[in-house]
Amino acid sequence: MNHRQSIAALLALAAMTVLTGCATRHAAAPVQDAAPPADYVIGAGDNVSITVWRNPEVSGSFPVRPDGKLTTPLVEDLQASGRTATELARDIEKALSKFIQQPVVTVIVTGFVGSYDRQVRVIGQAARPQALPYRRDMSLMDVLIAVGGVTEFAAGNRASIIRTVNGKQTTYGVRLHDLIKKGDISANIKMRPGDVLVIPESFF
Repeated sequence: MNHRQSIAALLALAAMTVLTGCATRHAAAPVQDAAPPADYVIGAGDNVSITVWRNPEVSGSFPVRPDGKLTTPLVEDLQASGRTATELARDIEKALSKFIQQPVVTVIVTGFVGSYDRQVRVIGQAARPQALPYRRDMSLMDVLIAVGGVTEFAAGNRASIIRTVNGKQTTYGVRLHDLIKKGDISANIKMRPGDVLVIPESFF
């Protein structure tokens, strides 16, 4: 094979690769599937309001540090990330019982970021790519509203969701163009904690 034939073969192979890539389609995401646990799990960056009954001096609003812990009056470096509000309240009661007789604690999450594995991340051609705290019954449309929709360069119907279920990663195809431009509600699937929405750029 001479030099000219080699170049032609390489160009043909490259063209086939591009065409194959453009034709790749992922399985459609299920419109409904098993619902995730409903209880919100506290994450680093959240703010929590802690009320200790009859003890306002040790009550207040406190941030969860990047290491997942928080510090309140009389309680230092308590693990908060990965706990529900109820679980954290019981942990604080246990810690405060050394200083207060039978403390009664209420915890309310007031600033939501969520634990890393319960966030929904949006990358690619979104108007504002970002990580969002997962909310119960969150849909694809909810996510698109939160990130301001897609850019003019987005290939909406070639978008995909990367989802991990039982330790196995699966990629699903989603139809953003049909949902946004055509109002096709059948394309509005349910999101799940940990989902990554990938919005590619259109080359045409």
